[in-house]
Amino acid sequence: MSGSGFVERSGAWTAAQREAAADVLERVRAERLTTVRVGFVDLHGIVRTKAIAADQLPGAFAEGLPVVSTLLSKDTSGRTVFPAFAPDGGVGVPGMGGAGDVVMVPDPTTFRVLPWATATGWLLSDLRLKDGAPVPFDPRGALRGALDRAAGAGLDLLAGIELEFHVLRPDDAPLGALDVNHPGAPGRATAVAPLDRGYQLLSEDRADALDFFLEPLGDTLRTLGVPLRTLEVELGPSQLEVTTGPERGLAAADTMVLLRTAVRQVARRTGLLATFMCRPQMPEACSSGWHLHQSLVRSDGGNAFIAEAGDAFAGDGGLSPVGTGYLAGLLRHARAGCVFAVPTVNGYKRFQPNSMAPDRVLWAYDNRAAMVRVVGSAERGDLHVENRAGEPAANPYLAMAAQLAAGLDGVDRALDPGPSADQPYATDAPRLPTSLAEAVRALEDDRELRELLGPALVDHVAGVKRAEVARFETAVTDWEQREYLHLF
Repeated sequence: MSGSGFVERSGAWTAAQREAAADVLERVRAERLTTVRVGFVDLHGIVRTKAIAADQLPGAFAEGLPVVSTLLSKDTSGRTVFPAFAPDGGVGVPGMGGAGDVVMVPDPTTFRVLPWATATGWLLSDLRLKDGAPVPFDPRGALRGALDRAAGAGLDLLAGIELEFHVLRPDDAPLGALDVNHPGAPGRATAVAPLDRGYQLLSEDRADALDFFLEPLGDTLRTLGVPLRTLEVELGPSQLEVTTGPERGLAAADTMVLLRTAVRQVARRTGLLATFMCRPQMPEACSSGWHLHQSLVRSDGGNAFIAEAGDAFAGDGGLSPVGTGYLAGLLRHARAGCVFAVPTVNGYKRFQPNSMAPDRVLWAYDNRAAMVRVVGSAERGDLHVENRAGEPAANPYLAMAAQLAAGLDGVDRALDPGPSADQPYATDAPRLPTSLAEAVRALEDDRELRELLGPALVDHVAGVKRAEVARFETAVTDWEQREYLHLF
């Protein structure tokens, strides 16, 4: 495409995106689509979309679409944390003043036709200020920045996903007054029931009983082009897992967003509720995790984590200096990075010893108790690391940007990760944060990671998360009511 619209003037597209845009417009015409959902991913990983008539897509490709800037300043309840009507939007950015608009610039390479919606396409966007500059709090932009730094060193991120979640049967009673959301005070949660008794990992019988959901989910993911590897019955009641094959850079994070969207939509259309909340409040619930498999790829396509002849590397796993440095960087910034990998109050209930989840900052060869697990082999060419700290509700762009920034810092400074921890739950090592409040403090104390990700982004995310913590700390929980009401 060519022209002098906002997208062209701001230099927001590459040549590949311009070529893809022409292909998308042709596909929209050929498949007679009537609607296209154009959206962006907010700080919390939630997709915010505008549905436009398909014949308006050329205009959106030329000029972008306006969207209110306060969507980047809200906590998880929908409450705007900062004084949005100030000249700088309360966030130090004049282009976000007065609760004004920013611009969604659709990325045509993300286009999909949605299997669950009639004649409807779907696009993700990057965010720009009205003067054409990138929005400093755009999560997708944050990952783009980290990938650009890797590209400057001749490297690219290769990532694969293991994503756990719960699928529950909701109470379909009509919404009452107590169920309606209000900013700062979400409505009462829907009553839910598990679909199975749980604690039968990989049970074929349980998978067969859930086939009414798993079969359409698998078909949907394949139709969307998700590189699906497995659909599995996980450990806890109503807990499932999806794993994907590795993808380069931004595509892996886009897949995570698309995957979560598809899971929830397929569940809804089979009468179920899918949730990526780490630990739902239900009997015998098992916490869900998001395991991010990652390595760096050289410009020639080779795995940069594999030691070459003459390399000195730590341990006996075949990791190159790039691999050991990356691993050490993940450990150095692990506590601060938890704000991005585990961004909810609920997610920290997962960090328990002897639970198949990590509780301290260390690494090991092929040990699922470690925060970072080195897996694969140099001989097969798939040597990589798996960070097991994340929760499934994490924003994939922010989490992967923090991982990549931390790992590259370790590479740049040739950091040493130390020895493998063969007994992760018994090894003396720094503990992962036990709360979101502690993680935010760790992020604010990590000046190195703050500079790597950008002070504006880090301070903005920390401010939003502090607001969520403050609301939580003033709330009276079910535990307190049960514990003290009758006792005292």
